[in-house]
Amino acid sequence: MNGPEVPRTDVKVKIRPLGPDLLEAARAFFARVPEGDRTFFKEDVLDPLAIEAWAHDTKDRRLVAVDDAGAVVGYVAVIRGVAWSSHVGEVRVVVNPAQRRAGVGRALARRGLMEGLAMDLHKLTVEVVVEQTAAIAMFEDIGFEREALLIDQVQDRNGELHDLLLLAHAVDETWELMAAVGLDDALI
Repeated sequence: MNGPEVPRTDVKVKIRPLGPDLLEAARAFFARVPEGDRTFFKEDVLDPLAIEAWAHDTKDRRLVAVDDAGAVVGYVAVIRGVAWSSHVGEVRVVVNPAQRRAGVGRALARRGLMEGLAMDLHKLTVEVVVEQTAAIAMFEDIGFEREALLIDQVQDRNGELHDLLLLAHAVDETWELMAAVGLDDALI
């Protein structure tokens, strides 16, 4: 029977800050991410020094999804902008291909929203290559809206150009709505 793909719900994870205790598990996770997926990363996730620096970062928020066996199966970062963009944070989400469509990415993205609130950011953005339609749909489902399409913005390892979609979420509006219904106190 062919029909819409049903998301898996069998993956149980805990989302934890990336700290020194999770360095080896995080390195193993990024080593498992297919090279094609790593094409679109802004940082060299195979550089052990990069991941170690993340574990000691106090400006940005970097968290990992850890399964019951202690393996890292997902990652989310909220990277604060600088200078005139210091009110904006960029969300980056990566999920192990074996755990995709199981709700891990959505849980990480939602946690990224909460971290953006805690960081007192006014706006969060996410950049997604247009071919990643499932990721775009997931971010739109949690309140991100299409803001810009950048034509031929990304070049993969094979030299092919890809369009990049910028989605944005007004964190201030979310916080105001949560305050109006009394949910803001639950997060403090």
